[in-house]
Amino acid sequence: MSSRVFVIAQFRPKAGKEAQLFEVLKALEPDALREQGCIQYILTRQIDHPSATRTDYPIVFNEIWNDGESWAAHGRRKQIQHFFDTQVAAADGLVDDAIVTAYTDEGYDYDAPIFL
Repeated sequence: MSSRVFVIAQFRPKAGKEAQLFEVLKALEPDALREQGCIQYILTRQIDHPSATRTDYPIVFNEIWNDGESWAAHGRRKQIQHFFDTQVAAADGLVDDAIVTAYTDEGYDYDAPIFL
């Protein structure tokens, strides 16, 4: 198991703003990928596929960070704070709603003895 943090940041754009929001978010990728502790930072957009169900959050960052502190440092960057201030919190921003969720690859009691 690892101390890695897996993050899914989902964005629901305001009506008619999906393509514009995608480009604004895409501009965040290069700097994030250079951050200490960033393993993966990939912006994706929803597609139609027979094996998938659609959601109201069609733009998603798939992130992997070395640890929680690396991810926290990312959130403290001025560029990231500016995005959330101007595009998520601001009434005239491009984002209607955002969901940011963190995950671990460690199971419950992963280091407990196994009794067969």
